[in-house]
Amino acid sequence: MAKKNKKSLYAQAGVDIDAGNEFVEIIKPIIKKTFMPGVLMDIGGFAGAYSLKSKDYKNPVLVSSTDGVGTKLKIAFMMDKHDTVGIDLVAMCVNDIMVQGATPLFMLDYLAMDRLDLKKAEQIIKGIAAGCVEAGCSLIGGETAEMPDFYRKGEYDLAGFVVGIVENERIMDGSEISYGCKLIGISSSGLHSNGYSLVRRILFDKMKLTVHDYIEELGRSVGEELLEPTRIYRRVINSILRDFSVLGMAHITGGGLIDNLSRILPKQCKAIIRKKNWSRHPIFNFLQKNGRIPEQEMLRTFNCGIGLVMVVSDKDMDEIMLRLKAMGETGFYIGDIEPREEKEAQVQFID
Repeated sequence: MAKKNKKSLYAQAGVDIDAGNEFVEIIKPIIKKTFMPGVLMDIGGFAGAYSLKSKDYKNPVLVSSTDGVGTKLKIAFMMDKHDTVGIDLVAMCVNDIMVQGATPLFMLDYLAMDRLDLKKAEQIIKGIAAGCVEAGCSLIGGETAEMPDFYRKGEYDLAGFVVGIVENERIMDGSEISYGCKLIGISSSGLHSNGYSLVRRILFDKMKLTVHDYIEELGRSVGEELLEPTRIYRRVINSILRDFSVLGMAHITGGGLIDNLSRILPKQCKAIIRKKNWSRHPIFNFLQKNGRIPEQEMLRTFNCGIGLVMVVSDKDMDEIMLRLKAMGETGFYIGDIEPREEKEAQVQFID
């Protein structure tokens, strides 16, 4: 009888190099489905390479962003469902560069686990690949780390890094925003990937719910609601930018409408937001009621139903709204840009 190969000392300590190599072979065909013409190297090398030769830019600028999924991962652990958090990761990264006017080119991921679980890790990578396909970018590499005694058993962390490209003169930084511009809000899919530390405290610590509890107001279980993937706005952004002039865009993430809109507004401008001009998803009202969250904190913690804001000219607004409707998008006229006094808040809400 042949003897079983004895595990190396490193594997006995919790890091299995052979399992890592096996994982690379498992995910290669998944990742290759995301490859665009600019990808120059296969998965498994020391680095990824992407050629800009085929890109027709006169004065190209690379735009990059990095992000993670945060404590939303805790819900994936509770549900033992790992095929959507990768979409969240891609969305959080690519939305940030697309609101600068950039087209996503490629992405890299970082997955760290207590011990490499091939089935779980494959689900995660499939989600990232699906997100990259939706965003139109290539997943050209990443890092998978086994870190025994660092993470709790069965848990992991997930982060990513994306690079995009934009013509220098088309970088969108909000500097062209002026008085009289209109604000169009594009619907979110729910919580996206922000505020989950507060969400978990309200639902699990205070209300003593489980991820499997069905909530009538939500029409589904707690876990299903909380794992709803973050929207990737590539399709809507590309369609609008192709035919209309957009003066600024904001991805509504941590900090809500208050902090994220302030990032793109010139100092002399303020945004007047009409709260009654859009309807919130039921999850926001449910959390506010049961968590007794003050309205101002809601607006600074969650997207409250608006995942993307476009600042457009008055003359273009009606046609943009018609385009959104034709695309099946839910768009709302949520407010206006007005002159701001020195000590006024840049984002103000009215009923």
